[in-house]
Amino acid sequence: MSLTLPGRLAAVLPEGRVLPHDVWRRRHRIVLMVAVVQAVALGVLALALGEGALAATLEAGAVAYPLAFALLPGAGRQLRAGAATLSLLTASVLLVYLMDGQTEAHFHFFVVIGLVSLYQDWVPFGIALLVVTAHHGVLGTLRPHSVFGHESAYHQPWVWAGIHAGFVLAASMAHLAAWRLNEQQGLRDPLTGLANRTLLMETTDRLLARSSGEVSMLFLDLDDFKDVNDSRGHAAGDVLLTGIARRLSGCLRPGDQVARIGGDEFAVVVAGGPEIATAVGQRMLVALADPMIVDGRPLVPHVSIGAAGTGTAPERDAGVLLRNADLAMYMAKALGKNRLVHYADGMAQAAGEKARLLEDLGGAVSGGQLRVHYQPTIVLSDGSTTGYEALLRWEHPERGLIPPVEFIPLAEEGGLIVEIGRWVLEHAARQAVVWSAEADRPIGMAVNLSPKQLADDDVVGTVSDVLARTGLPARQLTLEVTEGVLVRDVDLVVDQLQALRRLGVRIAIDDFGTGYSSLSYLRRLPADIIKIDRSFVQDLDSGGRSTTLVASIIELARSLHLEVVAEGVETPEQRAVLGELACSHAQGYLFGRPQPAVEHGQAAEAAPVAEPAAV
Repeated sequence: MSLTLPGRLAAVLPEGRVLPHDVWRRRHRIVLMVAVVQAVALGVLALALGEGALAATLEAGAVAYPLAFALLPGAGRQLRAGAATLSLLTASVLLVYLMDGQTEAHFHFFVVIGLVSLYQDWVPFGIALLVVTAHHGVLGTLRPHSVFGHESAYHQPWVWAGIHAGFVLAASMAHLAAWRLNEQQGLRDPLTGLANRTLLMETTDRLLARSSGEVSMLFLDLDDFKDVNDSRGHAAGDVLLTGIARRLSGCLRPGDQVARIGGDEFAVVVAGGPEIATAVGQRMLVALADPMIVDGRPLVPHVSIGAAGTGTAPERDAGVLLRNADLAMYMAKALGKNRLVHYADGMAQAAGEKARLLEDLGGAVSGGQLRVHYQPTIVLSDGSTTGYEALLRWEHPERGLIPPVEFIPLAEEGGLIVEIGRWVLEHAARQAVVWSAEADRPIGMAVNLSPKQLADDDVVGTVSDVLARTGLPARQLTLEVTEGVLVRDVDLVVDQLQALRRLGVRIAIDDFGTGYSSLSYLRRLPADIIKIDRSFVQDLDSGGRSTTLVASIIELARSLHLEVVAEGVETPEQRAVLGELACSHAQGYLFGRPQPAVEHGQAAEAAPVAEPAAV
């Protein structure tokens, strides 16, 4: 749709902030008071200079008349500001007339321009420019002595009208520059130079007001940014944030705006619907996929992105768009992070449920609601049990048993996983000590270690303290880490695992084969055990391609002198194939489901335990 001439003109003019209603109203009241005082003062001045009472009254009325429009309760800002400006400029025109074109009288125009700049709008400036040009040109032609105070202007009134208009325009631009520069001090993020939340919301409001077309918002949150700050320091985190800001800025189209709205949160507003938002979001995911060098070491930043548009919002409001995009971002995190998710109805309710569940989880440890179940690991050659894996369960007092897939990510996001992980580690270690004493032989225990626990500076001290308090020999404890932690900070992961291994515990790589760079990182890891992911094992009895992959993993582990455990074994056929491939250990429902310790007590006493224990 083509724009009108005023619309085109408005589109090319630089815009300042939209003043809050209360601020604008206070400034408008000041301008009106000055206009009223001027109307009275012009009438008194006219009488003092010999004008008749009627003429003085009419002149004062001419100044006051536009104020009637400025006081209209239903009028918009621009009409009211324009009417007040016209009143002030009428006073300027009459002052020049009463002073017979005296040069100093023209200064009043510039006083008016300074006053109406309080509106922070182009309309008053435009009115001033038109009034000055028309007054100096038309009246300067008809009655030059009442407008100009020098000879050359009498013969070239329109030239001098243009000169005066140029000065008015320059004064207007100076005021515009002054308020825009002042605004920038409070509208930019000091670290990245991006827009802040205030500027983002104002830009969004402006986009929503200009047209009825779709507008979309993208909300970005860095995945596991706290781990970067904790492991490398806040200075490294700042370097990462500035690098991300540069990459995000490079993904935008003209007219889009990216803002940093929190510590590791960014938002982008785009003029367009879901397709455009998806294209911009995908460009950002691709741009951030390349490693960044921070303090001389590579780091791959990942972001979760939520997108929301006016097409799915109940109202065209910047706050609603940002809220919906934020909700979609949390869904992106829940689905595995490092992805883009669009807002859909029901996400607000889901977010509320999640918040309540997180609040309940905060009291689960002190409330005695957490349970540890144990699943055996067996030797495939003879079926003997070598140890158990500790698996966390949550018995909610109202909702019953909540699956780990629901509350473990919540614990990670909410910062509860370190405390919960410490609790699980100590309970599992104590149980291993009890079983070892009852069976009169070592019973191994495997405990999962989350990425946040591994990034905790005190993880080595925590494990050491638990071993000391429980009396569990370090060799009987295996700590399992997932392959996904490797791509975040390989050097840090290797250092932490080596420190843990120096305590005497064993390290297992869980879910092997589902990570990003299994083979390239495996040689660097201080690992003792590889656990083949269940997704490969479940395909074994159907003659699928996983057989070749599992065989390769087993051969690779053998060449590196690592132990292998196959997870998720559920059928005799899967067990048989693993036996043919010379896999040493296995876990799965075929050998035992995760159960409370009491269910495993007799089995632990009766089952032979192979050396070395600790898978």
